[in-house]
Amino acid sequence: MDVRTAKANGIEIAFETFGSACDPPLLLVMGLGMQMLAWPDEMCERFAERGHFVIRYDNRDVGLSTHLDGVSAPTYLQTLFRQKPPPYTIDDMADDAVGLLDWLDLESAHVVGASMGGFIAQSVAVRHRSRVRSLTLMMTSTGSQLVGRPKTAVLLRLLRQEAAADRPSMQAAALDLARVIGSKGYALDEEHLADVAGRSFERAYDPDGYWRQVAAITAQRDRTRLLRQVRVPALVLHGLHDPLVGVSGGLATAKLLRNAKFVAYSGMGHDLPRALWREVIDEISSLTARVESEPVPSF
Repeated sequence: MDVRTAKANGIEIAFETFGSACDPPLLLVMGLGMQMLAWPDEMCERFAERGHFVIRYDNRDVGLSTHLDGVSAPTYLQTLFRQKPPPYTIDDMADDAVGLLDWLDLESAHVVGASMGGFIAQSVAVRHRSRVRSLTLMMTSTGSQLVGRPKTAVLLRLLRQEAAADRPSMQAAALDLARVIGSKGYALDEEHLADVAGRSFERAYDPDGYWRQVAAITAQRDRTRLLRQVRVPALVLHGLHDPLVGVSGGLATAKLLRNAKFVAYSGMGHDLPRALWREVIDEISSLTARVESEPVPSF
């Protein structure tokens, strides 16, 4: 695909599009340390075939978007106990997404966020309600420490993440992590994971950017009260066996949103197995089609 760059929120955002710009826009927001490549080409193409103008992009500090080189991140404990602020916040990253919509001259979009991308998508809906036609949240939570808690061993595994020295070590690390947080009820697509990890390493690998994003996640605010005010049609998708963001996080999010459908998948962990792509595309496309046929007033 043709990677383009937008000037948004004071930084540069690298993005790609699929499908016709005449179709309803679908903005895909990825999670911690993951480049837009983690939204599979095949999935993006299927969305485009279903009548979406698909936009995937690199968050700040990953891929070809702006990296805050030279800005050190506080440690996890420093951020957790509010001893040092993060270099930026989830709200800043939400403003990046809206800045990209501005650059594309799009008044609004169907917003889909996965994991940290779900935090960002929620913040977009809270801070910029008129810009969100529908909201899909995958394997994410409310920001409250009371729900969606990770298993301790899994959290420690993420906090021990070591920098990869080369492409093979990056691929090995990605597969190792997938075996820890991925879907136990579905086959591990090692070839796909290794391909994405390898291309990500060659494209723009930045372990320091990973820790700055960790700080943003750790410092995020509790959106419980704010989510009650979000009325756009919403879809919350979550794995029943997610060890990183417990299913209680997805359930709590769906209950807070006034117009949400909750869909759970047995055997799904903190990833999106190929076997579920079609179901997920169907769920999201059904939501967007309903919104487009029966426009919902802005609140």
